[in-house]
Amino acid sequence: MNALLGAFHPYFIFIAIGLTIMASYTALDMFTLIRTSDQNKRLLFLGGTFSMGIGIWVMNFMGLISADTDRFASYHIPLTILSIFIGVAFTGMAFLLLYAKTIRFYHLLVGSLFLTFAVIAIQVIGLYAMNLNVKYNLPLFTFSGLLIAGSFLFSLWILFSSKSYNQSHQAWLKPISAIIMSTAIVEGHFLLKRATVTTSEVLNGSNTESPFFIYLVLIVSVLIIGGLIVSSTLISKQLAATDTNLKDIKAALDASTIVAITDPSGTIIYVNDKFEEISKYKQEEIIGMNHRILNSGHHSKEFFKDLWKTIQSGKIWRGEIRNKAKDGTFYWVDTTIVPFLNKKGKPIQYIAIRSDISDRKRAEGHLKETIKENNDIKFALDQSSIVAFTDARGKITSVNDKFCEISKYSREEILGKDHNILNSRYHSKDFFKNLWKTIGEGNVWKGEIRNKAKDGTYYWVDTTIVPFLNEQGRPYQYLAIRNDITERKKTEEVLHRQDKLAAVGQLAAGVAHEIRNPLTSMKGYTEFLQLDEKDPERQEFLNIILDEIERVNTIVEDFMVLAKPKAVELEEKNVIPVIQNVVSLIEFEARKKNVRLSFDCDHEIIQIECDENRLKQVFLNFIKNGIEAMPNGGDLQVKTFIHDNNVQISIQDSGVGISKEKLQKLGEPFFTTKKNGNGLGLMVSFKIIESHNGKVFVESEPNKGTTFNILLPAKIA
Repeated sequence: MNALLGAFHPYFIFIAIGLTIMASYTALDMFTLIRTSDQNKRLLFLGGTFSMGIGIWVMNFMGLISADTDRFASYHIPLTILSIFIGVAFTGMAFLLLYAKTIRFYHLLVGSLFLTFAVIAIQVIGLYAMNLNVKYNLPLFTFSGLLIAGSFLFSLWILFSSKSYNQSHQAWLKPISAIIMSTAIVEGHFLLKRATVTTSEVLNGSNTESPFFIYLVLIVSVLIIGGLIVSSTLISKQLAATDTNLKDIKAALDASTIVAITDPSGTIIYVNDKFEEISKYKQEEIIGMNHRILNSGHHSKEFFKDLWKTIQSGKIWRGEIRNKAKDGTFYWVDTTIVPFLNKKGKPIQYIAIRSDISDRKRAEGHLKETIKENNDIKFALDQSSIVAFTDARGKITSVNDKFCEISKYSREEILGKDHNILNSRYHSKDFFKNLWKTIGEGNVWKGEIRNKAKDGTYYWVDTTIVPFLNEQGRPYQYLAIRNDITERKKTEEVLHRQDKLAAVGQLAAGVAHEIRNPLTSMKGYTEFLQLDEKDPERQEFLNIILDEIERVNTIVEDFMVLAKPKAVELEEKNVIPVIQNVVSLIEFEARKKNVRLSFDCDHEIIQIECDENRLKQVFLNFIKNGIEAMPNGGDLQVKTFIHDNNVQISIQDSGVGISKEKLQKLGEPFFTTKKNGNGLGLMVSFKIIESHNGKVFVESEPNKGTTFNILLPAKIA
């Protein structure tokens, strides 16, 4: 063993070996960090190279000094510095090859050769720095070089090319590789020392200061190596923490988002698993392609033009994109594209981070369809029905236009009020009590309600009230859907009136037949008695009997009209003379009752088709009613004018008027507003006008008078 190692000071050798192991471990630690970290690669490379170069030099220097400490006094410092730089340079060239993304065997082979050159160069220059004459044992020197290179190759292969190398194995593979590399450096020193034959001259002079310089160099070496180790440790911890954060962030992104990286031209260079999962493309199919492979044709060219303009200017782009997967299905992604810029501010790559929003888009589409359906339903309801929403207390919260139209109230007037504002007082309290009980229990209520509009008119609505229930099954609002049935109600009223007329007609047919014959006999005998009667008082009594018989006969005639209406024979007549004739006949009676009767007409001739006698009966009836409505006298105006191809004859008095409730019953059998009336006169008059294809409508207010309006078709020249 001594023949191989030669004479040396053991403690120097042990210190040198320890420093070499530390330097090797530090260097390998930094070089492995280069492969696992994306930051500070240049700093790590310089630190690792310097550490390995210093480690090789320390082993050589301490080994030479341990063999001959007296030689330190003649040591050439410039050559020593040169050996350090050469060693660092060869080490740098060795590990520069390990920068490649994929390390091949020839990378390891060339790297181990450069490390071997570093050991040999430092050894040879160190011998010359000590003023030694060197001769080489070529076979041993060659063998030593090959053995050193093989050791370095094995060490590098373990750390950088072995399939066993990963994060979990790094903790024990790195120290083993450092020990093997340190062994290669140590054995290289001793083998090369043995392969060289050195001769020297002992230099004159004192060597008393040699130990001081030896220890000084030793301390400096320890400090340098220690500093490298400390800096390596700190950098390793910092980078490890940074890498951990980056890996955690990457893991979180990979687990939650779709990630893709492209180069400046848009070519995809990286995708994560979620990208493959949603696009249905494998990595080998998508890498090297651009995003046109996912184009769904949904977006315009301007959309992508704006996208590229944004990211090429160095700005972040955000938006929603619909893509097409490999199987032809479509999916939506919320996309953020971040450009990474170089020192000149130009993008060097783009990272696209996407989130799958297909479910949200489908929900939005379904929501839009639902909203459209609701809007369509609302539009249909608004066009056909009267709609109102109320809260749980019955306060109106929303109404549609038809509600405002039929109620005559504006939205501002109706919102916040309840439906009492429309109460016509037609229905009883029990009616509404039952309504509220039904909807309050969560049941749908259906029925017909008569409401009162703002202008005082009444209208009927067919109503359906639907309660909306909360989670506790209690109503929180009500929807009332109504349809205007006022015309239907009027029709029903007309039919009801016709049923009454039919009943009256059947009664009249029997009564008139049985009464008419006795009346004729009574009238004949009374007239016969008048011929012989000379007593004025008795003559007056007989006149009264005849008047009453005539009155009964008139009633019977009305009954006969109702029972069996005569066929109306219409002739074209000028209605103006007919009206003037009636006014003239009744003018004397009007003056007796202090009534000012007037007739106003803008036309002298208004031709209509009519039965003159029957029309006279109607005019006479209406004018008489007007006079009787003014017991204290007043004004009665008869006006005639043309309106929409019809002649309108208005008979207006200034009498006591008629209430709205009684106004609706005018024309019903046996309904009258007069003390001695029977209600048949108006009923017969209305039927006569109907037989002339005309209409009668009455306007009246209590204490303001009444107006009978007759509309008859006119023949306009």
